[in-house]
Amino acid sequence: MSLPQLHYTSAAAGDGETGGRFTAVDPVIPGPVRAEAAPFLAYEAPAGTPERLSDAQLRALPVAFGYAALSDGSHLLSRTVATGAGGFHAHAVHLPPGTPIPGRVFPVAAWGAAGWLSATPDRLTHDPLTSMSTAHGPSHGLTREGLGDFAVSRGPWLAAVLSDLRRASEDPSAPPVVLVERQSADVARWVALATAVLPPEHAERLTFTTYTRHPGRGAHQVIGVLPEDAPDARDPRFRVHAASGPRPSGTVDDAWAGTAARIWRSRSPQLFPEAADLPGEPFAAGPLAVTALGAGIALGSGERAAAADWAAERPYALDEKRTRQLTDALTAPADDRTAAECAAALRLLTALDGRCPASVTAPLAALLVREAVRGGDVSLEPPTRSAFEEPEGERALAALVEELADELLAELTAGVPRGVARTVQLLRIARLLGVDRAESLPDVVGRLARALLQDPEAGACRALADLLDEQFDVRTALLGELDRLAPDHPADTERLLIRVTLPFTGTQVLPHLRMCAEAPGAKARGADRVGVLHTVLRAAGMSPFAEPLVLRTAVGLVWGEDTPTAGEARSLLGETTSDAHRTAGTWTHLVGAALAAPAGDEDAPELAHDLLRGFPQELDDRTRACLMLLDFARDMRSGTGGPGWTDRVRTLRGRAGPAEAPLLALEHAIGALAGRLLAPGRPEEELYAFVHSEDEGLIAAYGRSGRRDEVLALLRADPAYVADCFTVWNAHPHAGEDWTRTRTALLEDVLRPVVRALSPEGLAAVEQAVEHGGSSRTLDAFRAWNRPSRSIGRLGRRIVGRVRRCDRAQTLGTLSLSQLALPGMPSAPLPE
Repeated sequence: MSLPQLHYTSAAAGDGETGGRFTAVDPVIPGPVRAEAAPFLAYEAPAGTPERLSDAQLRALPVAFGYAALSDGSHLLSRTVATGAGGFHAHAVHLPPGTPIPGRVFPVAAWGAAGWLSATPDRLTHDPLTSMSTAHGPSHGLTREGLGDFAVSRGPWLAAVLSDLRRASEDPSAPPVVLVERQSADVARWVALATAVLPPEHAERLTFTTYTRHPGRGAHQVIGVLPEDAPDARDPRFRVHAASGPRPSGTVDDAWAGTAARIWRSRSPQLFPEAADLPGEPFAAGPLAVTALGAGIALGSGERAAAADWAAERPYALDEKRTRQLTDALTAPADDRTAAECAAALRLLTALDGRCPASVTAPLAALLVREAVRGGDVSLEPPTRSAFEEPEGERALAALVEELADELLAELTAGVPRGVARTVQLLRIARLLGVDRAESLPDVVGRLARALLQDPEAGACRALADLLDEQFDVRTALLGELDRLAPDHPADTERLLIRVTLPFTGTQVLPHLRMCAEAPGAKARGADRVGVLHTVLRAAGMSPFAEPLVLRTAVGLVWGEDTPTAGEARSLLGETTSDAHRTAGTWTHLVGAALAAPAGDEDAPELAHDLLRGFPQELDDRTRACLMLLDFARDMRSGTGGPGWTDRVRTLRGRAGPAEAPLLALEHAIGALAGRLLAPGRPEEELYAFVHSEDEGLIAAYGRSGRRDEVLALLRADPAYVADCFTVWNAHPHAGEDWTRTRTALLEDVLRPVVRALSPEGLAAVEQAVEHGGSSRTLDAFRAWNRPSRSIGRLGRRIVGRVRRCDRAQTLGTLSLSQLALPGMPSAPLPE
């Protein structure tokens, strides 16, 4: 039975047709199929081809051999060649939907079939595909040897082309692959290489043409063009590969394509069917890589990793011989071994451990140990001890100890620049090899603990948990070291325990670690900071009196870089002895709280008083002076201060120095001094000394205190206090400019508004108090001060003069305000 055929020829001159015409068509081919097939059969000779050519020149022109999919699900396999006088002839075979090529060969195998015709026959004979199925195989360079030679010659491009063909086979929307070759036969060879590698279901559907002048017009997956017709390699519509151009740079990140390319370059296409018999998804690199390694073909690291991963997922898919071949290939010396390959080898070893003898697993385990010690992948876990069982495994382990022990210990002893992961890795390998590291363990654990505190994220790895689970001595030493460091690094330890769950629930006391573990929950519950302190101290399981350092840890966890308030510091000091704070070093936090307390904080002076008594030897002169300023404020408020207030403040201020820290303490002191001097019943000698001190800062503070709400409220409520303030602020006129300026401002801005707002009865009470507290002269001075001023200035005198002139004219009642007022004066009644 012959398949339907058709012949399509360029239109002859004078036919009135353009393009071409069908000269012989099998009647079973419907008209729509013929119409759709015509564009696939048309041919355009290369640019510059002359009209008349010799037979040799005609044969040298490209052949458009193609396989196309039609819209009805059928396919068209065709061969178009140039003929004389610029014409062409196409011979095609139509494959109805679901009809395979006879012999189930791939379409490209018909490239050299003998049945293709270059002219229309008198009658349709057997089609080339049916004739080819009875022949002995393909010819014209598509032999195994010829394809092997071609693959070697196209080696630099092979992996990239296969990778793009894979993408085109998997994704219908992928751009077509354009192959730039000078000979159309080479395009056919490219297709033959691809169909040998592609899964059969994809190879059968691969559409192609070996030649076209217009790659953008067709619907083929593979398109052959001459160099002069090649599209721009940057054109996103195509994936262009020009074997006639420079060799490509870089590598192809496609293990399947890379492995297939290596097999072809090794002239071993017989391995493709063998790999296809192994389980795996289409385009899986594992079966190809396993088969290639078993045949002794060298692969890259990515391909070896694919082989190891495939075998790890299917440990029963290979017999012992092929498994040994695979492990031998994986453990062979290589300069390109990557972390991914080592991780895949570890997965393979895990899958084979217990299923294969040590002669198979021990070399793979030894490779992983060497790579862990000498490689750059700190995340690579060491193999388990079971991989070295049996005599052969023990011998491999002994050889590793002899080879790596000194190198391993040297790195552990010298310090680990790569941090936590590297330390953990080396400690686990040392345990695996049985290397004695007892002497170096304290230093190693100390560095590991500090590294964990510096980078808590580095500890959030499975390897650290495995290390602590495997090695009791390391766990005990590390937890003890972290507990020792916690008082000086409480916040870092807290962050570590948030990210890493450390197993400190055993017999070790570890009070500081327990506190750091409790702190995040205590803070989250929203208690005040002193309450959080009590919670974390209870978690320690030890009293600060027995172990004062827990106090340092607790304070660091609760306040960190912040300073406690004076009230919080008083609670800390009151609940714990000064000896505990002294030993823990937390007394500095208490001092900082006192010195940072703002003016008006009533706890600060009380705290300072206690600090001066509790830490007499620890305070330097400057700090002591600052605290004494606060203590002076306490004395002022309690009324227990001795004589010489002003001199005492000035002396302490000088001792405290010019730095910023004592400023708040000074505000407490001078505020309390000014308040005491403003209070009734102050010693007159203290007021006199203060007023005549000519201390600008102190007197200015007195002026600010005189404007406080408390003073204003007392002035409005107590006539005697008004009289007292008037007497003081009207006295000492020669005490200096600072006092004069301050007392004048207080009289005008503070006292006068209060007095002017008094009722007649209130004013009388004030006058009585002034006279009682002073004399009749004092009362006269008060009345004169409170009397409206008669010195009304030039403007007032001009108004008064005008009024007098109006009186003489006896017309005052008839004058309007506009006649009396000067320019700019408000329209208001004149005072009587």
